[in-house]
Amino acid sequence: MGGAYRITGDKYPRMRPPRRRGRLAFLAVACAAALGLLGWGTTQLIDVFGGGGNSASAAGAAAACTPRASASPRTAAPPEPAGITVNVLNATTRAGLAKKTADELKKRGFRIGEVGNAPEEYDKKVKGAGLLLGPGSSLKTSLPVLATQLPAAERRTDAARRDTALDLVIGDAFRQLAPKADADRAMAELAEPRRAPADEKRTC
Repeated sequence: MGGAYRITGDKYPRMRPPRRRGRLAFLAVACAAALGLLGWGTTQLIDVFGGGGNSASAAGAAAACTPRASASPRTAAPPEPAGITVNVLNATTRAGLAKKTADELKKRGFRIGEVGNAPEEYDKKVKGAGLLLGPGSSLKTSLPVLATQLPAAERRTDAARRDTALDLVIGDAFRQLAPKADADRAMAELAEPRRAPADEKRTC
């Protein structure tokens, strides 16, 4: 080309504008963000109109994390007083204690066996309120039931003992049996023991 349109020099003018790569990258990121928001909104709408699946899952997770009592075998119910024979023996120097105590136990439903003085092994040798004696099998059955009537008494078992009767040996510190209301309350707690907090476990 000549004349006014002649191109001189060794550089030629650019026929198109330079590429703006920074702007293109920004547009790509913005589009990706918009698509992400659109997908998230669609998911939320599906959850709302589709029955709240996430809510159900959260409720299920909460239920799974609630404390549950650990499975434990049920213990046998304690025997009734009518099924327990009690020998009432006086180891003190006070006369009449054995009969008076035996009469009160009979009113409370216990079966009375021997009533009298304690044998030489225990006579004048029991310093506490009393001593409850029974066979080894009575440790968690009949002995706790009798103990509700005299909580301060010491408990002992004899594995060699064959009979099922219990001995209530009255000691020097004895004054009277527990008040009937207190004894009945203790009996009720034996029949329906409360579960200990330590038995609770979380499943989550």
